[in-house]
Amino acid sequence: MRIAQSWLTEILQRANDGWSVTPAELDAGFVRVGLEVEGQPETLPEIAGPLTIGRVSSIEELEGFKKPIRFCLVDVGGDEPQQIVCGARNFATGDLVVVALPGTVLPGGFEIGRRTTYGKPSEGMICSASELGIGTDHSGIIVLADGTAEPGDPAGPVLDAGAAGPDTVIELNVTPDRGYCLSARGLARELACGFGLDFADPAVELDLPSRGETWPLEVAQESGAQRFALRRVTGIDPSARTPWWMARRLLLSGVRPISPAVDVTNYVMLELGHPMHAFDAATLRGGLTVRRARAGEKLTTLDDVVRSLDPEDVVICDDRGPISLAGVMGGASTEVSEQTTDVLLEAAVWDTLAVFRTIRRHKLPSEAGKRYERGVDAAASIAALDRAATLLAEITGGTVESTLSDAGSAPVMPTIAFDEGRPSRVAGVDYPTGTARHRLEQVGCAVAGDDAVLLEVTPPTWRPDLTLPADLVEEVLRLEGLENIPSVLPTAPAGRGLTATQRGRRAVGHALAAAGHVEVLTSPFCDPSVFDAMGLSDDDERRSTMSVVNPLESEKGHLATTLLPSLVEIARRNLTRGARDLSLFSVAQVSFRTPTTRAVEMLPVDREPTQQERDALTASLPEQPLHVAALYTGKREPGGHFGPGRDADALDAVEAARIVGRALGADVDVRGAERAPWHPGRCVEVLVDGAVVGHAGELHPAACERLGLPGRSCAVELDLTAIGAREVLPAPSISAYPAVNQDVALVVESSVPASSVEAALRSGGGDLLESVRLFDVYTGSQLGEGHKSLAYALTFRADDRTLTEDEATRWRTAAVEAAQAAVGATLRG
Repeated sequence: MRIAQSWLTEILQRANDGWSVTPAELDAGFVRVGLEVEGQPETLPEIAGPLTIGRVSSIEELEGFKKPIRFCLVDVGGDEPQQIVCGARNFATGDLVVVALPGTVLPGGFEIGRRTTYGKPSEGMICSASELGIGTDHSGIIVLADGTAEPGDPAGPVLDAGAAGPDTVIELNVTPDRGYCLSARGLARELACGFGLDFADPAVELDLPSRGETWPLEVAQESGAQRFALRRVTGIDPSARTPWWMARRLLLSGVRPISPAVDVTNYVMLELGHPMHAFDAATLRGGLTVRRARAGEKLTTLDDVVRSLDPEDVVICDDRGPISLAGVMGGASTEVSEQTTDVLLEAAVWDTLAVFRTIRRHKLPSEAGKRYERGVDAAASIAALDRAATLLAEITGGTVESTLSDAGSAPVMPTIAFDEGRPSRVAGVDYPTGTARHRLEQVGCAVAGDDAVLLEVTPPTWRPDLTLPADLVEEVLRLEGLENIPSVLPTAPAGRGLTATQRGRRAVGHALAAAGHVEVLTSPFCDPSVFDAMGLSDDDERRSTMSVVNPLESEKGHLATTLLPSLVEIARRNLTRGARDLSLFSVAQVSFRTPTTRAVEMLPVDREPTQQERDALTASLPEQPLHVAALYTGKREPGGHFGPGRDADALDAVEAARIVGRALGADVDVRGAERAPWHPGRCVEVLVDGAVVGHAGELHPAACERLGLPGRSCAVELDLTAIGAREVLPAPSISAYPAVNQDVALVVESSVPASSVEAALRSGGGDLLESVRLFDVYTGSQLGEGHKSLAYALTFRADDRTLTEDEATRWRTAAVEAAQAAVGATLRG
């Protein structure tokens, strides 16, 4: 929002005679009330030299050039008219213009002199607004209304339009929640709060006559229009020009003056924050109807673009159909033109969401739409309409008709019970009694009640964002100065820290990272077609995914039931970038459908949900256990001068499961299993306390090929939630007595897992068996076909005495016997 300092000063001086500040003080005042100033205030440049008012006496069109050129004679109050060559086309004979005579130095150090151009002498320049540093409009030169000045008068006082000294333009970044600041009215009110001034609201109704209806009007309830008002101005002079004081304020705000009717509506929008529209009443056919658009309807807007309307668009129609896109842009068929003598002014307040969607749908942003998106004060509609009608009648010599059409009304604002001491408690600052009342009244709230009890605060109609006591607290703190609130770090409460589950998750991540794995972030979504590549059966529970209504990626519209697809995608991305040796892991949630998982309707937002609604919402959620998964490709141990390295294999995946178990303080067992996408002969299921918590091993070659992974890739995936959170406390058991080591070699069938043999040895070894370690696996013809030899190192130790070899041998024998009974093991001869 760009605005001239002189405009704001003029509004504030209505209630504070003689008040003024420097541009720097104005900048600081905006910052003090929480408004963001863009860059430094722009002070309009002073122009040195003879800048004067002239009247165009004659115009000669020069031909034979690539662009239109005019040779003009301009009366500047001297004995002879000034000869000036000009390329602009927006002026005619008899117009008042601004002339820079030779010797004038324009902004940028450009000095005007006498010269010959296009074969004609030129003694000066007819100036545009941009050439004088007033705005950025360079589409045409400045044309002043008759009576503004006389030829030969100095142009400086006319161009300054009453500003005391060089004017300043300030630009502010208005946040969406403060739409009322997109106006001189709103900004002046904020400055009054910041500087402690009285404020005279410019949005006052002028009590114009309102006998009867200006125009037949029907507003459909479906349109969502909050208010729609019309007033008519007849008998206007089509040749009238916008006065310079108004054109100047528009130019400094970045708006190009066009014609009195259009300029008045833009001016009132900038002044009061209420967008308006002007119809050429002579072009209307029948009464006006406000409704939603119908399928197939079209509208040619003011930018001459034919737009296909959507049934969600709100339109204004006459008997022919749509003539305006509500809150966004008018239609070309009822546009005010140079022949218009009868104008119908409209001031309406539309549904903010409808305007927002229409702007995005048609890619048609506008200054009016920007304000409607943020909310417009419906209580100011008649004041804006009266102000615009009065200005238009004064400028064009027209007559304001004594009729008014007004459908709808201003909203009834809620009354908020407010504790006057709450701002002090929130900020930790002892504000004097009455501070809250004073600040809330400054922003326009009606405040009743006793400061010692509860205040009854009714926000103004232009502040729909004030709905809760917390909003009122924010207003008080903002105006009292957020920079005055001390920064004090709160004391951390004692006895709190990470939960057991959080500690377990961190322990798993640290343990895997310490073992040479790299953690990656997996996606919670997946493409269900990946399950075909993984080779899952049709009845696999991992196929029972849930679709997402609005997924981040259209091809990944389902919640993942496993971490492997996302790990595979990350591995593929790394492989395409030249990384071959990967050891990746991720800890994340997956989602499983439950019998009660279902889509639920949106809960109401105007009240707290009932317990039944909460229970139904909770029951509708999927089960989301925490998983850990790791994926290996290439070498697990790199090669070098010390050796060739080692490729990753199924045992690495199994060892990762054991690392996770140790990190969580859980005893992990493994046994052979078959589960896609793992290789049937190189896959184990991981058990904790007898329950299967995951799988590990080498991936099936066919699955690797379909997934785009190298052959012999390996993976592990475990359910951390199923393993459970366990307290892993440092409690070492140390014995002062020596251990006795015994080795045993057992022959078993090749199909018997080593873990089963180890479990049998542990069960028979008794309490003195400290550890069992497999150190050799042998197969050969001496053992017979289908057999293997497993050699274990058994460590026995007693806590209260030195264990003898005979005792250790006796327990070793018991362990072998248990293995013989459990898995049919025999001692190797």
